[in-house]
Amino acid sequence: MAEPLDTEDHIFETLQKQVDPKLSAAKSQAAQEREREYYEKAQRRFGDLVGTNSTLPCTISSIRLLNANNTRKGFLARIFDPILSANQDRPYTLAEAIREVSIGADKLHKFDIFHEPISIFLDKPSQTDPSTTASDLDVYLSVKEKSRILLKTGTDVGNAEGSAYGTLLLRNVFGGAETFNVNASLGTRTRSAYQATFETPILSNPDLRVEVGGLASSTDKSWASHEEVLKGGWAKLRWIANSGHKHEFGYNGIWRQITGLASNASPTVRADAGDTVKSSISYTWITDRRNNPLLPSRGYYAKTLSEIAGWGPLQGDVAFWKSEVETQAALSVPIPGVEGDSGVSFTTGIRAGVLYPLAPASERKAEASHLNDRFQLGGPTDVRGFRLAGLGPRDGTDAVGGDVYAAGSANLLFPVPGVGAERPFRIQAFLNGGRLLALKHSGRDGSKDASTTQQSVCSTIAELGSGLPSMAAGVGLVYAHPVARFELNFSLPLVLRKGEDARKGLQFGIGINLL
Repeated sequence: MAEPLDTEDHIFETLQKQVDPKLSAAKSQAAQEREREYYEKAQRRFGDLVGTNSTLPCTISSIRLLNANNTRKGFLARIFDPILSANQDRPYTLAEAIREVSIGADKLHKFDIFHEPISIFLDKPSQTDPSTTASDLDVYLSVKEKSRILLKTGTDVGNAEGSAYGTLLLRNVFGGAETFNVNASLGTRTRSAYQATFETPILSNPDLRVEVGGLASSTDKSWASHEEVLKGGWAKLRWIANSGHKHEFGYNGIWRQITGLASNASPTVRADAGDTVKSSISYTWITDRRNNPLLPSRGYYAKTLSEIAGWGPLQGDVAFWKSEVETQAALSVPIPGVEGDSGVSFTTGIRAGVLYPLAPASERKAEASHLNDRFQLGGPTDVRGFRLAGLGPRDGTDAVGGDVYAAGSANLLFPVPGVGAERPFRIQAFLNGGRLLALKHSGRDGSKDASTTQQSVCSTIAELGSGLPSMAAGVGLVYAHPVARFELNFSLPLVLRKGEDARKGLQFGIGINLL
């Protein structure tokens, strides 16, 4: 029998004793183990119950969402009403009913307005209701809505730029999973950027969305001795096919201004200075089968982007067709004596693009491409070992971009010794390269007729394969953060063309989809 506590002093002495951290950690771990075992047992019992009664006929008489106070009933009805047995041609089996309800719960997850997990409960309706039958089931989904207002501020450093930003996100604005997002940032290169977007699902389908937005930004493009100011808006329709392929169709209307020219700006930059209006439609297709987008060891990725501007009714000051393709493949490399995933992988990526000048609606000849429409190549996120926009045509010290490009990379990644293959750290060895070319065969005023344009594009594409591309090799450290991929590389340029700006030594890069 325990002895009673005789004095209050003894009580305070007991409370003031320091808790052994090892004992506290052991107790916490034991509690987590008990919770995990309870969860696993509950899952097994549920699985056994469903397995034993999976073919049992049942009817779903009602589906109710608990705690969804800010979500419209009509919005939810589009998701769950089709599941009700009253709208089905035949009764469900228990396994089918659970599968259909789970599909509806997965849709709720995709809207990003509820916390995980969404709990599902099955119950028998009241037997006092004469309209019910023995096979009826009532389904309850218990949810917890995310905060409708999110305000975030912070700083970013990377890719030779530092910035401070603020974000305001409004979720579930009208009770139908709509989002309104406002971003503002100030930085060393992107001097100011303001953007607002409104996105909403169509017909309560998380895989079919429409977005409208607007922006205003000012960016210092020191590699071409100017500042670019953008103001405009867009509308986009996004959908995900049953195959998992992502599609996006959009319209962009942007007023662009090349201004703030440096005193040593080249004649090419000065010729393109001033205002232009781009009115374009675009289509993007993406398929992603990688096991990890930021640090893949298996799978493949492909993306195509096509944009047409200033053609026919689109109007605007610039007219062109622009197309880009990007692919990546990853392969896990087995190591003898190592069971399971060795953490060693080989990845390769290819990017290519072409800008085809078109004749504006009011003219017969195609104009030469503008500086702010051309491709730029080089930097820590594509062709490592070169400075930002370090490849391609130059006028003096200015990188003036090109109309045709191709780039590729091969990377071999190893786990960091002592860290383990399961951690998102890798040592990489890479070899990458690329070429960026401008179209030739222009008229005196830079314009081209249809045949000259076609000839120019074909000859420039053919020129990509003549001679070695500009190349660099190196080694580095990779960290795959959930938000972005960080790389610190030591690069050594191997092939360099006259005027191109290489970078020998350390180079730091941050990105989402690096070459």
